[in-house]
Amino acid sequence: MCSSLLRNTFLLLFMFLSLSFLPTANAAPVKGSHVKIYISSLPYLYTSHAVNGSLLRPANNERGWEYYMATSHFQISDTVYEFKLRQGVQFQDGTPFNADSVIENMEYFKKKPFLFSKINTVYDHTEKIDDYTVRFYLKEKYGTFLNDVIWIQFYTTKYLKKFGWNGKATCPNLAEAGPYGLGPYILSEGYIEGDRKTDKAVLIANPNYYDKDLVKVEKFTIYTKLDSKVALSDVIESEGFLDIMPIAFSDVKLVSSSPYAKLVTGPSTDNIAIHINMVNGNEKLKDKNVRLALNRAIDQQQLLTYAFSGYAQIKPTLASPNFPGVKDAVKNLKAYSEVESPKEIREELKSILGGLKLKVLTQEKFMFLWRSLDRDLRKVGVKLDFEIVDETTIFSQVLSTNTGKNTKSWDLIVWGDDDWYFNHPWAAIFVYQPNSVWSTMPADPVMGKYIDEMFKETANTPQFSEVLTKIINHVYENAYMLVVPAPNKVVAVNKKVSYTPLPMASLPLWEIEVSDNHWSIKQ
Repeated sequence: MCSSLLRNTFLLLFMFLSLSFLPTANAAPVKGSHVKIYISSLPYLYTSHAVNGSLLRPANNERGWEYYMATSHFQISDTVYEFKLRQGVQFQDGTPFNADSVIENMEYFKKKPFLFSKINTVYDHTEKIDDYTVRFYLKEKYGTFLNDVIWIQFYTTKYLKKFGWNGKATCPNLAEAGPYGLGPYILSEGYIEGDRKTDKAVLIANPNYYDKDLVKVEKFTIYTKLDSKVALSDVIESEGFLDIMPIAFSDVKLVSSSPYAKLVTGPSTDNIAIHINMVNGNEKLKDKNVRLALNRAIDQQQLLTYAFSGYAQIKPTLASPNFPGVKDAVKNLKAYSEVESPKEIREELKSILGGLKLKVLTQEKFMFLWRSLDRDLRKVGVKLDFEIVDETTIFSQVLSTNTGKNTKSWDLIVWGDDDWYFNHPWAAIFVYQPNSVWSTMPADPVMGKYIDEMFKETANTPQFSEVLTKIINHVYENAYMLVVPAPNKVVAVNKKVSYTPLPMASLPLWEIEVSDNHWSIKQ
């Protein structure tokens, strides 16, 4: 009797304690909480899904996405997709989100779609089935449609009338601050787009967000431009100035020994894209043998050890081995320096490259890599001339080179090609698309044919793997990019902040939490 009573008492106590930790419908962000973040590359990608709403959003799972403004979907045929919409959702200004909102947005999207995939040519129209069901129609089979859906974001009527859809080569975002989106945070100050951004943007909790449990911090300040040394000092030597920032691989030990910050690392599908200007750069770069020699001179094992401090993976192509299908596609390939040691072929490489002078455009953050690349290339007679610029300049030069309208002369240019297509290698293949503004290589009909084939197939299928293998082999044989190891995520995080980076280019602000003794709450 007593033991039974005691057992029941413990059971009731356990149930009470369990229920007390369950989120409530009226959950709200911690009062006064404020987290400061520095995003050194592609801030518009990393923050977009915290501000804007789409049918799907990035997630750390096998698909690379989860439902967001949609609750389910059904593929009716190769060209027709139906989505059930989340009910009871409001835009940040309080206006309702429903099928009419989707139809209105897709009409604007049709006029000026984004241009980094094939969706601008294959999308036909959207049909309203009922208030919370929509049906998308495509003109042809398109296996990457769901990856594009992640970036088809919805805006208020007021925003659409003022700005419409951007029609840019980069992903969409907000052109100005205001309650224009559906996400858990409102852009209240500044703006962050692919081709323009303020040095700082402020995001505040959205009181109309449908899931109050996913708004845990009241305010985020996003810095897009900081002195990296000052930023590192702010996060590891004090509190209140900066909470989260990506760090240089050489700073791992400094962060690990910090009394204020912790080191957070993880796998990623990110890449470092080094373009070779075959349009209007050094004429010798049009020679495949020269491009191959540049790649053969780079010792990836040395880069992994010294430039990346071990936090990377050696690879034979631009695409990260963590993308679906890439490991199978490269199973018969090795990094050029793994096939034959650069030391053993140095004289051969000198005969091809000796006396070559190349102009490099780079952000300061990539100089850790260029110092090692410069060492390797000097040994075979290549001289690099560096110009340090910001990310906006990098993009403006890359995006204007295909048509010969770049305003700076360059031969090699680098940018952080973080995975924005979410668990699909298109993020590392789109730079080869013929006639694309992202391509800095000459027209290649064979590559165009392969890419058209790839768009029809769905990732993680035998058909997809087959065409991906053809693409990667073709790129490898032509050495269209300068290949370096694929970096891991390496981040410094305030010890009183809970944050786990996703493998892709998305910063899940809705998952970030602060402890009761975080500087913002104590203040």
